Amino acid sequence: MKKGIHPKYDDKIKATCACGAVFEIGSTMLVIENEICSQCHPFYTGNDKILDTTGRIDRFKKRGVASAAKAKK
Repeated sequence: MKKGIHPKYDDKIKATCACGAVFEIGSTMLVIENEICSQCHPFYTGNDKILDTTGRIDRFKKRGVASAAKAKK
């Protein structure tokens, strides 16, 4: 490897999440800020929230029921 061309790697960089969680990881970056982590992601926490303001899910379900009824005829 050539000397002097690689960035400095630090083993103890603090990565912060928008929820306030702080992790210590290794990186070449000095500051790491995440929007989501395993402590606040709905998949890991089980607090799944579906935001359906335009009714897309209901329209999809209705269309699925209607098309299934047409297919049976």
